[in-house]
Amino acid sequence: MSKTKYSEKAQEKVGKVMKEFKEGKLKSSSGEKVTDKKQAVAIGISEAKEKGLKVPEKKSKKD
Repeated sequence: MSKTKYSEKAQEKVGKVMKEFKEGKLKSSSGEKVTDKKQAVAIGISEAKEKGLKVPEKKSKKD
């Protein structure tokens, strides 16, 4: 039984973005080089959402 939250295509998209991040080619919307892994993942998820791929809803923080 699989507990996959993201679709295969969404995982591939995030993987491609992470590869760009590791090569130092990933840039944010402002044109700055991305140096934070969490930011790189967020960019990948955002791009996947834009393409209409299956991505879970954002978790709400509880104080």
